[in-house]
Amino acid sequence: MARRMRACLLVALAMLLGWLIVWPRPALGAEEVTLSGAAPISGAALFGQHCAGCHVNGGNVIRRGKTLRLAALRRASLQSGADVARVAAFGQGQMGGYGEVLGVGGPEAVGEWVWQQALADWPKS
Repeated sequence: MARRMRACLLVALAMLLGWLIVWPRPALGAEEVTLSGAAPISGAALFGQHCAGCHVNGGNVIRRGKTLRLAALRRASLQSGADVARVAAFGQGQMGGYGEVLGVGGPEAVGEWVWQQALADWPKS
């Protein structure tokens, strides 16, 4: 009987561990974003959650020349945070749009944050 209880306990523990692994959560080091108006939308947090996987420190792991550095943005005719927000929301070229994922005000917050980082040459934090 004790053997059966131990097996059941191990199965329950494995299921709990699996559930914890697949449960969605913010990216490491990114703060929570509240859209209820209690706190402003953080472009940095949204970027960390949804963009940094491909655009680490303003680079691009998919296409080297399509970075978020100022010169590359200007080559792509992006001249402001609003232009970057449009691309974040609707996509451009091979990059799809993330407007729905970023939520209300998210593309604008990310676009302005990315533009400020590009102007500062993507400083290391």
